[in-house]
Amino acid sequence: MAKNPLDIYWYLPTHGDGPYLGSDERQRPGTFGYMREIAQAADRLGFKGILLPTGKSCEDAWITAAALAPLTERLRFLVALRPGSGTPAMFARHAATLDRISGGRALFNVVTGADPADLAGDGNKLDHAERYAQTDEFLTIWRSILSQEQLAFEGKYFSAHGKDLSFPPVQRPYPPIWFGGSSDAGIGVAAKHADSYLSWGEPPAMLAEKIARVRKRAREEGRQIRFGLRIHLIVRETEDEAWAAADRLISRVTDEQIAIAKHEFQSVSQSIGQKRMTALHEGNRDRLVIGPNLWAGLGLIRSGAGTAIVGNPQNVAERLREYQALGVDTIIASGYPHLEEAYQVAELLFPELGITTGDNYGVGRAEQNFVGMLRA
Repeated sequence: MAKNPLDIYWYLPTHGDGPYLGSDERQRPGTFGYMREIAQAADRLGFKGILLPTGKSCEDAWITAAALAPLTERLRFLVALRPGSGTPAMFARHAATLDRISGGRALFNVVTGADPADLAGDGNKLDHAERYAQTDEFLTIWRSILSQEQLAFEGKYFSAHGKDLSFPPVQRPYPPIWFGGSSDAGIGVAAKHADSYLSWGEPPAMLAEKIARVRKRAREEGRQIRFGLRIHLIVRETEDEAWAAADRLISRVTDEQIAIAKHEFQSVSQSIGQKRMTALHEGNRDRLVIGPNLWAGLGLIRSGAGTAIVGNPQNVAERLREYQALGVDTIIASGYPHLEEAYQVAELLFPELGITTGDNYGVGRAEQNFVGMLRA
């Protein structure tokens, strides 16, 4: 067993949820009540945090996190931040407020690349290279403001002067920055600004090469950086059950959906990370097993994280430790539907990883105090 257990985060499907990919069958809308159930389950079960996505099909990540923070106790909120959709000073004030409201549980996932149509909807028409240059300026200002430093900055995209923050964040000098990006420009920004570099679930050999590049660039900036892995988990008591669940998840996906997604991922998307995901399977149902217990089925039609570790608790834990040996210390996981799969992961996988579940398996401190009063 690894000396230090991995930190396991969960995912909040603010766009909706269901047991089948690419189908409306038994689809659950992303209501706040359902999001609350998932967040509170993750909090009780011992997940370290939860990722909130961004995009035109999602509820706003910042407002959702602010609403859920008072309803949870330990859970950290990894909130998507798009540098092109607002000024650094505005987002710095928002970040400090969210960190204060949550008692120091705010984290920020900087999202530079995305669907061009999504970006255009936010008014960002910059090309790939310019978006990363803009992000570099944004984070230079954002970090300085949250650190309460005097600043005189004039850039191509942003400017800032003075110290524009009356209420500092709880976490000092600022809440941690997460960043993903597989292009040279993306890795350069991560090396300069990120506290944790986040990658989608590539096979270990591919990821090892990318981690080495990120580490090298970070050293050139005089910095060290941590690493996280964004991946799906399908864990069951037996191998056969796990692979059956994987097959069932994509059983409603059509060839037409796959063809449309392949075109979008290869020809429309500007994301290098997305192209690396698509190259793992090339839209071919017969090429989905890409390594021991590593399956690319979700990437047939799902953008972003497209791979899953599939198996029983022992071999899923073994695969995760292989990533940990590369330097990954945080797993941001998900599974469909996210409420039930949070319990599957906590019940089956956490013991194999040496992770203790939450207070008395789902009983929070408030409930424990109440029970204690009754027993007194």
